Amino acid sequence: MLSMLVWAAGLPAADLLIGPVPPLLLTAVRIALAALCLLPVWWFMEGGATIKNAGWLKGIAIGGGTIGFGAFLLAAGQGMTNAVTAVVIAASMPVVGIAIEVVLDERKITASLLVGLVLSFAGGLMALSGSKDSVGLGLGAVLCFSSMVFYTLGSRMTVTSFPQLSALGQTTLTLSGAAIGIGAAAAVNALLGGPGPDWSVLGIKELGALALYSIGGLAISQVLWIVSIGNIGIALSSLHMNATPFYVMIILFAMGGAWNWTQALAAAIVGLGVLIAQGLIPLIFLKAAPVTTR
Repeated sequence: MLSMLVWAAGLPAADLLIGPVPPLLLTAVRIALAALCLLPVWWFMEGGATIKNAGWLKGIAIGGGTIGFGAFLLAAGQGMTNAVTAVVIAASMPVVGIAIEVVLDERKITASLLVGLVLSFAGGLMALSGSKDSVGLGLGAVLCFSSMVFYTLGSRMTVTSFPQLSALGQTTLTLSGAAIGIGAAAAVNALLGGPGPDWSVLGIKELGALALYSIGGLAISQVLWIVSIGNIGIALSSLHMNATPFYVMIILFAMGGAWNWTQALAAAIVGLGVLIAQGLIPLIFLKAAPVTTR
């Protein structure tokens, strides 16, 4: 929940940047700043020897090939559709997470998990019910969904591939790999004549938004996210993704925006789904009634 809350805090800041800065370049700069923020913290907390022996080749391969590539696919897919399509497809992350755990970890599907998944997905869709934009289909939607698969798989691999590292080390290592991968893609795009930023509208306010979007919305959020996955798994962690629209609304409300009761109700439904999926609220009504014989 904390990870999604911090991540949501960066989303309003992104609105100031998405227009003036092309999505691919913005993603590259965002990931690079997040990695550069975490690297000195990792060195201070755990020392240079830990960083040196962390397994950088594997970290670059996992970070660049999953998290970085997933970020690139999301930017490309959202550019072909709209933000609503990206968020609706992001609501499918719990399905992807459960599928990964079923295949790789032989996770058993329980009634509580299924009910929690349905409630989480329904709450995520309800939170977007008042949007003016419609959900786009076609190649853009396929790219958005593919990005969820790569990001979810990369998040799990971040935890399972580096058991000797702390959550801070795991996050910093793979984010650095993602920065290298997406940075290379942005460099190639620039060399091929891709669009650059509109410097005329970028000022101190936009730099502050970039700091919030990168440090809060990615560096801190990703560390909390990896801690969560290490404790409760990718499937249960991803259920919290669908409460993000409510967190954004809370932040905007604190800044003078309007209160949305639909999103508040949607967040309650997502929260109920999470509690049921984690077994904190038992499904008493699904228990079989005692059989009586005459």
